[in-house]
Amino acid sequence: MANSNDSVWTEESLARLRDDFGSYYEDRTVLVTGADGFMGSHLTEGLCHLGAHVHAFVRATSSGALNNIGHIRDRLKVHWADLTDKHSIDLLVRQLKTAPDKPYVFHLGAQAHVGESWHRPYETVMANTVGTLNLLQSVVDHELELEKFDTAGTSEEYGNVRESVAHHHDFDDAGSLILHERSPINPKSIYATAKVAADFLTMNYHDAYGVPGVVTRMFNNYGPRQNPRYVTGTIITQALEREHIELGALDPLRDFCFCTDGVRGHLMVAAKGTPGDVYVYGQGSNISMADWAAMILRIGEEDGHWSSREIVTNQERLRPGVTDVMSLRVGYEKLNRETGWEPQVSWEEGVRKTIQWYAENRERWLGRVDWLPYTAPTVKTG
Repeated sequence: MANSNDSVWTEESLARLRDDFGSYYEDRTVLVTGADGFMGSHLTEGLCHLGAHVHAFVRATSSGALNNIGHIRDRLKVHWADLTDKHSIDLLVRQLKTAPDKPYVFHLGAQAHVGESWHRPYETVMANTVGTLNLLQSVVDHELELEKFDTAGTSEEYGNVRESVAHHHDFDDAGSLILHERSPINPKSIYATAKVAADFLTMNYHDAYGVPGVVTRMFNNYGPRQNPRYVTGTIITQALEREHIELGALDPLRDFCFCTDGVRGHLMVAAKGTPGDVYVYGQGSNISMADWAAMILRIGEEDGHWSSREIVTNQERLRPGVTDVMSLRVGYEKLNRETGWEPQVSWEEGVRKTIQWYAENRERWLGRVDWLPYTAPTVKTG
């Protein structure tokens, strides 16, 4: 369970958060779906610090355990519900109807792992697409007036460039791809396709019923509390426990954005974004998986978390067929122009904080990893 020292927010970053967003969210009613997840928990915590009246939508399980927001349990109202169960959503929306103001909705609840979407395709579509439909329809059914409805999309929606529409993409002077709100989408996984559908459903309900929907596509978030099966976590947790780090493809380029910058992006779009619009944001730079892993290993070694480590490729970690997305890098000019948002945490700073969290919280992730103790392949001789 999360403890009081679990927060990624420093006094300085909290002061900046209050300066930028206090006037929008203090004493306001807010719903966060996926509130106990990785990004949802950081957003929930930020909203509590801003003085919002937070309703935390947490997926109902028999244990009722809170993994990431237990330390702020007394500062919010928890609703155990399920996005795939329309009745449980209706009960929640009816409670929101009694709020004295127009609530903000941050819809982050999802099955968010690309690889897992191939193993759990039906759950992924049900949670990400049908779950979004259930929530939007309940808002309409109960005539709930909202300030904003922020649907969290993903950079994975862009996929790879198709030659037939390459002329619609943007490239820098060196020929590198830059992805904007207007870039063609080409989802290459069940996860990404389900998210595209959720995005379009949000726009459908804006156009048809006036739901003040916006879509935020954050690029490759990382940070403390993230499931260790995501690439940053799997590199760090393996490095903490063994000499060899097994990864999949090392060539793909990703634009990594630290979780607090992601929270600020959600808050900014909900506060200042135009209903019916899409907003993308991230670091604005990308790095190969090989170089990202090398940077993590270097920083961890500098900070005394481990000594020399070796990266090996495991074929079982490759995405199926030709579904790997080769290059993701955001151009966040629109959000910056409309709101002034820009990332505040460097890769080095973010990686250092993330390693420290995993090092100090082994009990939080050790039972969740998807790797086993490394056994070097045997080589027959003679």
